[in-house]
Amino acid sequence: MSYTDLGRATGLSTSAVHQRVKRLEQRGLILGYGATVNYAEIGLPLTAFIAIRPIDPSQPDDCPDRLVGLPEIESCWSVAGEESYLLKVRITTPLELEGLLSRIRSVANVSTRTTIVLSTYYENRPVSS
Repeated sequence: MSYTDLGRATGLSTSAVHQRVKRLEQRGLILGYGATVNYAEIGLPLTAFIAIRPIDPSQPDDCPDRLVGLPEIESCWSVAGEESYLLKVRITTPLELEGLLSRIRSVANVSTRTTIVLSTYYENRPVSS
């Protein structure tokens, strides 16, 4: 939405909207902007969530660093529960997922539990207050 459109929607001038957005960016409330991508159209129709757990918990907890070079991993969250991290991956086929799981296990020395997404009803919804 342009600053002009935001101004119309909020009853503020374009310059006032611009100033407020800049302040939100400076305060770290707005971290960036992005596009909504149709992953199927760019050849990545399969989404999966992979929960990982270190095989040897006494080793250093450096899984995110070890996995950063795998471009199929879109997101990595540290989580509470039986697993240590939850990965969101985007890939082409189940066969590619199988290969990725093997690389994840090897690179990070972890066990995995995988959930394949069948449908996405909504994602990246705006926060409402």
